[in-house]
Amino acid sequence: MIENKNNTSDKSIRRVLISGGGTGGHIFPAISIANAIKKRFPEAEILFVGADNRMEMERVPAAGYNIEGLTISGFDRKHLLKNISVLIKLRKAIRKARRIVRDFKPQIAIGVGGYASGPTLKAAQRMNVPTLLQEQNSYAGVTNKLLAKKAGRICVAYDGMERFFPSENIVKTGNPVRKDLLDCKVSQAEAKKTLGFDPERPLVLFVGGSLGARTINESVAASLDSLTEGGVQLLWQTGKSYASSDAVAKASEYNGVIATPFISDMAMAYRAADVVVSRAGAGSISELQLLGKATILVPSPNVAEDHQRKNALALVNRDAAIMIPDDRCRELLSEEVRKLVSDAERRTTLSKNISEMALRDSDEKIVDAIIELINKAQ
Repeated sequence: MIENKNNTSDKSIRRVLISGGGTGGHIFPAISIANAIKKRFPEAEILFVGADNRMEMERVPAAGYNIEGLTISGFDRKHLLKNISVLIKLRKAIRKARRIVRDFKPQIAIGVGGYASGPTLKAAQRMNVPTLLQEQNSYAGVTNKLLAKKAGRICVAYDGMERFFPSENIVKTGNPVRKDLLDCKVSQAEAKKTLGFDPERPLVLFVGGSLGARTINESVAASLDSLTEGGVQLLWQTGKSYASSDAVAKASEYNGVIATPFISDMAMAYRAADVVVSRAGAGSISELQLLGKATILVPSPNVAEDHQRKNALALVNRDAAIMIPDDRCRELLSEEVRKLVSDAERRTTLSKNISEMALRDSDEKIVDAIIELINKAQ
């Protein structure tokens, strides 16, 4: 593993290609890296490549960057015949990725994971463009494992990644997170009051990721009576698909419960929370580490390589979080939440241990690695 000494001389970065997306866990780090590049090199031209009809096609332009879309999707392991169309799309995506790399002429191509990153980074490697991978999870994805053989650097957030990647090219940077989360300086009491809660009562924040989480939603809906015992307040981010359910409508009848499809100010929500219940995506975990939140993780079973459970176990093994298996969430969630809310000493321990796992200034460390690769190529 390479030690990042943060002392790289700043050769000019002029053109950078960033590829990936599909979920907020890929998009937010990608935009954070782009922002860090622009902060250091305001004249740099940055082009994103994402998958058509995925959320990056909206989020990236909203952040001020241009994006090209590839028509591409993942393989269907349950219905093999459907993969004929997937393969046809993949061939077209590879051709378009080659054209994008040829026309844009990037100094470096960065892959953050997601459907589009495979063809884009492979095209860059075939044209001898230096490539950098950003692997967010504790268990590497298939695409990054394949691309790593020719990647100049692999930026990781966990120890032990040598089992997936060439150790000589690994640099431990951590995962970039949204800067606004770290810039929130109000007190917890002020944050609760701003969000419409009683500052004297405990608050539990439920988040299921950018698309919502069915298991967490159904478990909260089934446990509203027990979850709110003793004056506990709930801020429940449901996601768009669950927002119109009868259970969410019923939640408005409870004192101290706010259910919303989307939380616009996550910095304030995190600051207000005494306990956070979350999926175990790499981006969410990095945010929780940096913010030092007492956390209950419910890993999604619907992800490649079961990587969310492995992410969660990396924290559980350090006594830095509590994990509830997805298939036992309805049974255990209310009890675990109430136990943690009532145990201030346990919350303090979890907060201390998760904070000690945080890696700070990840975006700047990744920019240093980018500069190093560009310098080597010149």
